[in-house]
Amino acid sequence: MVMGQLDRVHDRIAGRFRRSEPRGRAREYVSGLVAGLERKNGWTLAEQSGEVSPDGMQRLLRWADWDIDGVRDDVRDYVVEHLGEPGGVLIVDDTGFLKKGVR
Repeated sequence: MVMGQLDRVHDRIAGRFRRSEPRGRAREYVSGLVAGLERKNGWTLAEQSGEVSPDGMQRLLRWADWDIDGVRDDVRDYVVEHLGEPGGVLIVDDTGFLKKGVR
């Protein structure tokens, strides 16, 4: 996802956040998700956005006041508009991520 696309997605979902801090953090969160990071977790997403700990990202996901269903719908609509094809199916397979350890 290039920066222009990230900006358009963020513009679409920005109104779903009541306060500016979670709105900005959501942009950083999505930016981290589409970045070429080897691992994507609270620490790596926070570091990608220049934060020293994952506290802010965790606060966004756990406590911030935002319209979760609205964001989901906005992102789905964006994907359908830009990637959709009549009769197309999107399959997400996250099994390609190799786990380390035995558990």
